[in-house]
Amino acid sequence: MPQDPSASEQLAPLLTAEGWALLNSLGPYREEDALAISARLRKAGHSPELVSAVLSQARLRVKAEAKFGEFSGHMLFTRAGLEQATRLSVAARHARRFVDAGVRHVADLGCGLGADAMAMASLDLEVTAVELDETTAACATINLMPFPQARVVHADAQSVPLEGIDGVWLDPARRTTTTSGTTRLWDPEDFSPPLSFASGLADEGLPVGVKLGPGIPHASVPDGCEAQWVSVEGDVTEVALYFNALKRPTIRRAALVLADDSVAELVAETDFGEGVQPELGPLEGFLYEPDGAVIRSGLVAELADRLGGHLLDPHIAYICAPDLVSTPFARAYKVLDVRHYNVRALRQWVRDEGITTLDIKKRGVAVAPDELRKLLMAGLGKPARKAPHKRATLVLTRIGEDRVAAVVEPA
Repeated sequence: MPQDPSASEQLAPLLTAEGWALLNSLGPYREEDALAISARLRKAGHSPELVSAVLSQARLRVKAEAKFGEFSGHMLFTRAGLEQATRLSVAARHARRFVDAGVRHVADLGCGLGADAMAMASLDLEVTAVELDETTAACATINLMPFPQARVVHADAQSVPLEGIDGVWLDPARRTTTTSGTTRLWDPEDFSPPLSFASGLADEGLPVGVKLGPGIPHASVPDGCEAQWVSVEGDVTEVALYFNALKRPTIRRAALVLADDSVAELVAETDFGEGVQPELGPLEGFLYEPDGAVIRSGLVAELADRLGGHLLDPHIAYICAPDLVSTPFARAYKVLDVRHYNVRALRQWVRDEGITTLDIKKRGVAVAPDELRKLLMAGLGKPARKAPHKRATLVLTRIGEDRVAAVVEPA
């Protein structure tokens, strides 16, 4: 993970007996209490640098609850590290792959804050966690202290000897950090370490897993691996590539959807661009909006086939089907009306229908929903106090060369 110039300054005061004790004595932190806490700590004689570091870390711990739950209250974070850290619920699934493959000692190369290493160690795997950035390695050391079978090595992931290692996990750094902020990297060969390094380890026969950003082009996914896109509560968080013993033999691509304690997966044996050929049809019946993991994995046509439906356009990820089918892989809407996309006509429709709240969804058309909503609702003023509230949903899309607007309601 690249160095954040300010992170070491914020972290150093906490790596003392006084700083660590003070941080852990705060209890539940609320932003509205920050000024009062700061004044109280300063009055107690703590330095401005320590108070600033404690409050910054307390904010990061609150933000980290979404990924780490109750563990966040005992961990150390950097802002950049938290952005890239794996949710523990997902890290547990990574770790399970290694356990099921019979791996006993994993090298977590580019361990970041240690989320995946924590999950592996909790399943009794021996873990060597390697991190190049000294500040992030210090955080990982603290975070992994409860696990005696895990150790942190401050080194370049590509230079660490792998004797005694029988499985490798990589979470390459996909951003560069400077005093001006962070910049996202898009070419897998610009990652640290690059994707080719992971492929090279896999070529040697090692069980290898790689976590990447979900936007990686299909053409960059190496041959011979399983690619699993993961969605958590509708947010596509990653694609994980699994090689050799970590790969399921008959699966090339998959969409894993995690939501409300439920797990669902859509898979295909075929490579990208192969498999089920999409059928095309009209915008009618029920409109399905596939989960992002389904779209990223190229499984929209497979989902349409499962729903007994068809695509509206071969390049647009909307599905229509005559019947309402319960599925974890898409949101469903009942189609009420379909019309040509015309701003003036849509504005008149808003007035005629007395719509007070308008939701706009779009795919395949160059429209900014927020700007269009302002345009369609302009001049309406606030509804009368006793006027009925009326909400409507508008879906804008393209069918061939035609732009259309569909009035729908959530099913």
